[in-house]
Amino acid sequence: METSISVRDVTKKHKLYSSTSQKLKDIFLRKDYGEDFYALKGVSFEARQGEVVGFVGINGAGKSTLANIIAGILPETTGEVDVKGEVSLISISSGLKGNLTGRENIELKCLMLGFSKREIEELEPQILDFAELDKFIDQPVKSYSSGMKSRLGFAIAVTIDPDIIIVDEALSVGDKAFAEKAFQKMMDFKQSGKTIIFVSHSIKQMKKFADKVLWLEFGKVKAFGPTKEILPNYEDFIKTYKAMTKAEKENYRREGQSQCH
Repeated sequence: METSISVRDVTKKHKLYSSTSQKLKDIFLRKDYGEDFYALKGVSFEARQGEVVGFVGINGAGKSTLANIIAGILPETTGEVDVKGEVSLISISSGLKGNLTGRENIELKCLMLGFSKREIEELEPQILDFAELDKFIDQPVKSYSSGMKSRLGFAIAVTIDPDIIIVDEALSVGDKAFAEKAFQKMMDFKQSGKTIIFVSHSIKQMKKFADKVLWLEFGKVKAFGPTKEILPNYEDFIKTYKAMTKAEKENYRREGQSQCH
């Protein structure tokens, strides 16, 4: 199978400032104010056509940052990302505009993706049917619950039929019936040969869906390989991590983050 996503030695650096004045000094005086923070450091992996690669790791591991870089929403600081095909990111917010209605968001998102007015008119009934928002589709998105936003974002993303799909915790909110329907849609995409990046805290979903797992820890690759090899080790780690006291967790994070500077 052909490689559809290639990530080579990708680093993402942010600046942390203690105050607004420090940030302004760094911008205008260029004296290197602020503290460097690496959300990702030296990350490399590949995904092939028809593969589902799961991203796992505790909060702050860099999963969503990497997903957003692959989707072209965030630029990498250094390294190379090669993506072959149209990418669609499905997350809880999905870039929806809160002041616009659900229907207006459908039109805007599709226009931004290059669809014509006629094509949007043809796609809209399919999106509405999948989202199951009924009368809420003509209400401002800012009034939606997180589950409703996820349903709308998911419906738009899967209806436009992308080559590569990135699902970032979008199946973790909303009702069970919709989650099962969305999961089945992802299985259909997998069987049709699309590449899927699956970001989730659900070990159960990861076991069922992912072919390979990328385990991130403090922005670095802890492990990458077949799900049956990587996930048991990650499960053991999570059990140990959850058993830690609050102070032990904070110390673990502090030590891990210090290694990324």
